[in-house]
Amino acid sequence: MLTIFTMPKPFHGYIGTIQRNAIRSWTLLRPECEVILFGDEEGVAEAARDLKVKHVPSVKRNSYATPLLDDMFGQVEKVAKNDLLALVNGDIILMSDFMASVGRVKGLGRRFLMCGRRWNVDIREPYDFSEGWEGRMREFVRATGKLVPPNSIDFFVYPRGLWGKVPAFAIGRPRYDNWMIYTALDSGAMVIDATPAVMSVHQNHDYLHVPQGKNNSWEGPEAEVNKDLYGREKPLYSLEDASHTLTESSLRRAVCMTSAKHRVQKLFRHKFIFKG
Repeated sequence: MLTIFTMPKPFHGYIGTIQRNAIRSWTLLRPECEVILFGDEEGVAEAARDLKVKHVPSVKRNSYATPLLDDMFGQVEKVAKNDLLALVNGDIILMSDFMASVGRVKGLGRRFLMCGRRWNVDIREPYDFSEGWEGRMREFVRATGKLVPPNSIDFFVYPRGLWGKVPAFAIGRPRYDNWMIYTALDSGAMVIDATPAVMSVHQNHDYLHVPQGKNNSWEGPEAEVNKDLYGREKPLYSLEDASHTLTESSLRRAVCMTSAKHRVQKLFRHKFIFKG
């Protein structure tokens, strides 16, 4: 039903541990998903072999050796065995509510982009995925987790062929998530905020994998290129601009009009699409 793909960081220290936790959770989803790891960073091939998932090592990179979104998107459209795709950050643990939500949205028979905010938690050890692990995880998140703002998005579910031409964004730098929301809305697709229905769990980490740290990730030269590719005149689209909200019991529609000049007028009147 679904192909999940990601571009992992090098499997160093606890970063490797939390990425293995995340990918392991994807392999436990039902219906079973195809999982693809992109890139040739240290430890990726070994993790793919150990976790019995697919590995695509070659991805085009920019002059800073950062992999590029357009090449990864182009490759996944060719190699994925499913027509429904999900880009998920490599440190995100997913549970059964994710697949239940994907099934509900897929059943609408419309083009869509489904995203959601994440819950930040501290996990640095291999997680125990024995029987009852989801219940333990939910209790842990409710007790210690922090829900991030609407501009922090770590999963994107969409049908093959949604994007058209993809800019050469540097992965892990800003604006490509904003571009995905903008482009989906501009194409007439539903943009669905699934935060109330999906508990996606982000395992906190540092930014030692980025040269000069987090500031360089968001303000350095690669970030500036991404901002140019997005378009500096555009408003920054986030989940606040979603056209629909998915809850545990319903899908609500918010009227969101995007003008030809890419201005958004948000109206907060909601309508029910379905219940149950």
